[in-house]
Amino acid sequence: MASNVESRLRVPTTAKKGDIIDIKTLISHPMVSGQAKDAAGKIIPRDIINTFTCTFNGKQVFAMKLEPAISANPFISFPVKMTQDGTFDFQWVDDNGQVYKDSAKVTVT
Repeated sequence: MASNVESRLRVPTTAKKGDIIDIKTLISHPMVSGQAKDAAGKIIPRDIINTFTCTFNGKQVFAMKLEPAISANPFISFPVKMTQDGTFDFQWVDDNGQVYKDSAKVTVT
């Protein structure tokens, strides 16, 4: 199980109706690929973030599956067209079933 996992978000707090905003996320996770060995020669079990989803007011706006080749502390960025006020909910899930969540509110003017 990964320890000290922390997410960072960069989401504008306001947007004009029809604007396309950039959502930027980063999660500090070691992303162990399962191919490395410890000092005793035993394989270190795989532990990666394997899914990422983002919903806006309960509706999925972005999702992706991550594979072992992704770097540690994965950075994910994507655009979203804003039509109403709401909350983005972010969820990362790792191989051990740990779920990491964060959220951000945006007001549309």
